[in-house]
Amino acid sequence: MVRTYFLLLWTWTRAAAAYPASFTLMTLLGFVTAALDVAVILVVFANTTTLAGFSRDEVLFLYGAATLSFTICDTFVSNIDRISQHIKAGTLDTFLIRPVSPWIQLTADRFNANRAGRIVQAGLVLGYAIAALDLGWRRAWMIPVMVITGIVIFTALWTLAGALQFALTDAPEVSSSFTYGSHQLSQYPFSIYTRDLVRGVTYALPLAFINWQPGLYVLGRDDPFGTPEFMRFLGPAAALVLALLAGLAWRHGIRHYRSTGS
Repeated sequence: MVRTYFLLLWTWTRAAAAYPASFTLMTLLGFVTAALDVAVILVVFANTTTLAGFSRDEVLFLYGAATLSFTICDTFVSNIDRISQHIKAGTLDTFLIRPVSPWIQLTADRFNANRAGRIVQAGLVLGYAIAALDLGWRRAWMIPVMVITGIVIFTALWTLAGALQFALTDAPEVSSSFTYGSHQLSQYPFSIYTRDLVRGVTYALPLAFINWQPGLYVLGRDDPFGTPEFMRFLGPAAALVLALLAGLAWRHGIRHYRSTGS
């Protein structure tokens, strides 16, 4: 399965690389476009020294961790949100009759390698923040854990969004709110949001485990909402539960799919 997936990615990459000038320009454009989010943060801190009690470098750390996870998933998984187009066109049937998982085929479909510029941008921001904060290595082990946890959570969200489109084929933007909306929410410290919202994204939809809870541990800070200390370490468990639910939802959608007959 893994080999097939990367073969599909390589096929689409070779097709895009046939036009090197366009490929390079789009990669650079993705890098610059992603940098606009950082520019917004810098503008905010040009007028204040803290945001909800967090310094500029701490906010950049939280942004970098969440965005690195998100951009990796946006590059390698997000094409699954095209499933509603395939359902309406009747082309989903071709994915189902091939001897490869439909999920693998859909995530690799029309793979866009020039999105890698955004991954590089997020990695640079995270690297800068880690260096600027001079984080102690006693807590730094959590950084790769939180990035991997974020990848699993965003992958699960995209899978859930894809499964939802079996029922909402005419409203793909509704499912996009789970993915792109979740990223926008996780770019900033959760202390800027209301207590009820933070409870919802902690105990219902576990977005707080992408960067907020583990980030508090790395930064050595208390949660302003008073969650217990052990919550900082529940990210992998929360990601696993969400991934299992996403897998079940996807399996249910595939099993109950009825061809258009076209």
